[in-house]
Amino acid sequence: MSVRDNAAASLSNSETISIGELRAALLPDFPDITISKIRYLEDAGLIQPARTASSYRKFSHGDLARVRYVLTQQRDHYLPLKVIKENLDAIDRGFEAPSDAGKPRVPVLAMARDRDGLPSAEEFGRAQPQLRLSRAELLEASDLTEELLESMEQYGVLAPQRNGSYDADALEVAKAVAQMAEFGIEARHLRPFRTAAEREVGLFAQVVTPMMRHRTPEARGKAEETISELAALSVRLHAALVRSGLRSQLNS
Repeated sequence: MSVRDNAAASLSNSETISIGELRAALLPDFPDITISKIRYLEDAGLIQPARTASSYRKFSHGDLARVRYVLTQQRDHYLPLKVIKENLDAIDRGFEAPSDAGKPRVPVLAMARDRDGLPSAEEFGRAQPQLRLSRAELLEASDLTEELLESMEQYGVLAPQRNGSYDADALEVAKAVAQMAEFGIEARHLRPFRTAAEREVGLFAQVVTPMMRHRTPEARGKAEETISELAALSVRLHAALVRSGLRSQLNS
C-alpha cells in the first residue's frame, strides 16, 4: 500500500484540502512548517496536488501523508530529499514503508491456505498487492539468476507487464522457479505448467462467461466466487494427482 493510500481519514471527510488547511494539519507535529516549504516539496516532485480551474492547489489526504512522511524522515533521520523521493517511489510501487530510516522492502507474499495447507478459495478471490518491480528488483527478491530469468521468458513461463515491470504474481512464480532450480529443474521443463494453467483458465472462463453476460453486480459476484472455488479445487486436484503419481513411482 502506498503512502497515498495510508492517509485515509487523516484530516476530515472532505476529498481535498487547501494548502493552508494542509499546513494547519501538520503544525502540531511540525511547528516550523510553512507554505513556502510545502511549495518547495511540490517543486521537488515529492507531492503533486491537483489544481482547480483557477489554478488553486487542492491536496488529497494522500498528499498530506506524503508531506508528513517527508518531514518525519528529515527531522528524525536526517535523510536528504533525493533519498526520500526514491523511498516514496518504491513505496508507491508496492514496497513496504520502513519503520526507521531503512530502505523500503519488498513485501512478504503469504498465501491464504486451508486446513490441508493448500491455497484457499479466499486466496484466489483477494486482490494482489499493487507491486511493480524492476528487473533488478525481481532478481534480488526472488534469488533468480539473470540467465534463469531470461530462460523463463524465452519459454513463456514468466513475462513482464506492458510497462516492463513485474507484479506480485511474477514474483511468486520467480520464487518458486528459483527454488525448483536448486533441484536441477530448468525453465524449459516448466513450460507445461504454463500451458496447463492457460488451459484451466480457458476452461473456467467457459463456466463463468454465461454469468457475466447479465452484467449485474450480483452476477459478477457469483462469477468471482465461482472462479475462486474452481481455482482452489484445481490446485487440490493437481496436488492429489501429483501425490498419487509420486507414490506409484516410489513404490514401484
